[in-house]
Amino acid sequence: MSTGICNSKAVNYLGFFVVGAGIGAGLALLFAPKTGKDTRRLLARRAENGIDYVSETGKDLLRQAEDAVERGKGWAGKFAH
Repeated sequence: MSTGICNSKAVNYLGFFVVGAGIGAGLALLFAPKTGKDTRRLLARRAENGIDYVSETGKDLLRQAEDAVERGKGWAGKFAH
C-alpha cells in the first residue's frame, strides 16, 4: 500500500467532502423552508464543520509527511554507513 501524500485516501475524501458540501449548501438554499437568517446560521455551522474537517485532515496529512521524512532519514542513515 502506498503511503504517499498524493495517493492518500484522505486527499480523495477531502475532495469528495468539498464537492458534497457545495452541493448540500446549494440544495439547502433551494429547498429549505427557513428564513434567510436561519439559512445563514445553518450554512455558517456547516462551513464551520467543514473548516474543522479540513483542519484535521491537514494535520493528519502533515503527520504522515513527517513520518515519511523520518523513515527516509532512517533509510539514508543506514546506507550512509
